[in-house]
Amino acid sequence: MQWTKLSEQTVYENRWFRVNLADVELPDGRHLDHFLIRLRPVAVATAVNEANEVLMLWRHRFITDSWGWELAAGVVEDGEDIAFAAAREMEEETGWRPGPLQHLLTVEPSNGLTDARHHLYWSEGATYIGPPEDDFESSRREWIPLKLVPDMIARGEVPAANMAAGLLMLHHLRL
Repeated sequence: MQWTKLSEQTVYENRWFRVNLADVELPDGRHLDHFLIRLRPVAVATAVNEANEVLMLWRHRFITDSWGWELAAGVVEDGEDIAFAAAREMEEETGWRPGPLQHLLTVEPSNGLTDARHHLYWSEGATYIGPPEDDFESSRREWIPLKLVPDMIARGEVPAANMAAGLLMLHHLRL
C-alpha cells in the first residue's frame, strides 16, 4: 500500500526549514493534500567516560514548556560533514571535545510530517576545553551514570524520542 507523491510545492521557507504542500495519490486512486516539513539533517553527539557515565545537558524547551535531559545537537550546515557537525555541536554546547566519534544510529523522529534525519554519534571519552560557547543551550551539563538511563527515560526525564533512542542504544552497547 504505497502512497504516490504527484507534486510538491513550497508554501513557506526560511533558513531552518521549508513547509511544502504535496498532492498525494492513495492506492485506491483518491488524492489528498499533505503538508510536510523539509529540514536539514541534525547531528547529535555525546561521550561515555571510563566510569560508564554519559555526558548530558539539562535544558528547558519553550515549545513544550518542559525540562529534560538531552544530548548536544544541532543542524548540519550546508556542505558540512555530519560527524564533524556532531563534534562541533558537542564542543559548543558542553565545553567537552569528543574523542573519535562512532556512528550510533540514525532516526527519523516524525517521518509522517517531516523528512528530518537525526544522526547520533558517541565517543569513548572527551577532553574538557573550557566553558561552553553556547552556554544558553542548557542550565547544566553533567556526566550521568549510563545504568540510570532506562529508568530516567521511563520517568519522562528524557522526553525527546531521538535522545531516548540513542541513550538506550548506548546503554545496550556499553552495559
